[in-house]
Amino acid sequence: MRFVAIDVETANPDLSSICQIGIVSFDDGSVTSTWQQFVNPEDYFDPWNVSIHGIKEDTVDDAPILPELYPELQELLDNQIVVCHSSFDRLSLGRATEKYGLPRIACTWMDSTKIVRRAWPGFASSGYGLANITKALGIVFQHHLAQEDARAAGEVVLRAIAATGINLDDWLIRVRQPISSHVISQLVIESNPEGPLSGEIVAFTGTLSIPRREMAKLAATVGCTVSKSVNKSTTILVVGDQDIRKFAGQEKSLKHRTAEDLISRGHPIRILGESDFCLLIRHEVPI
Repeated sequence: MRFVAIDVETANPDLSSICQIGIVSFDDGSVTSTWQQFVNPEDYFDPWNVSIHGIKEDTVDDAPILPELYPELQELLDNQIVVCHSSFDRLSLGRATEKYGLPRIACTWMDSTKIVRRAWPGFASSGYGLANITKALGIVFQHHLAQEDARAAGEVVLRAIAATGINLDDWLIRVRQPISSHVISQLVIESNPEGPLSGEIVAFTGTLSIPRREMAKLAATVGCTVSKSVNKSTTILVVGDQDIRKFAGQEKSLKHRTAEDLISRGHPIRILGESDFCLLIRHEVPI
């Protein structure tokens, strides 16, 4: 029952632009320690990201950069089971360490969304975002504060263990097995219903490095439902890398602006650059 939970906030859609890290340690069902730190990402702050977490460029002016925090991160995470709610925090830390040429931290990652989708059949295909599942479970926390998000993810894991009787070690095996129940939505390209990203509804915007239909096929192989539009069902919007930094204000595409509007109204949509999305696919394919 010993593990740590982590959450990061980013300055912009580039996952390497970490501006806050929160880590919470759990042992025998209880929180044993907490750690939170602002990080100077040495990158620009997108106004939209700021509107979500409230962290501004001047907030982190005097904060350490990631290499200065790396020894502490190693001490907290090395050889631990590390819980994150979705793959994005894991990928953010990986992208940020790669950015600075730092070695990857040696830990065992556990995605709590995969636990949720297997522990409670009603969340197998949708509704497993952190805000929604914590509301359903009665877990109170301050969303988009890294330490609080990390604590909430850890509490979700504890609730799943209690509800199913499956211990932590067995969950490490169970999350790599197919989800027993699923719902297939109306598809543009037929997706793999047992893929590790089954339930994610993906749309694309901007200029991609490969033809959009080829990208859609890649997404479908890991279970994503690919949509031509952005709506309330969308969970991921993938933006072409060259457009991530070009877009500003009304220069953002209609899909991008629609996604931001839906996020502001409480819909859990993640906006990713193409490279980060491709990295997510590569990480998920072997599972």
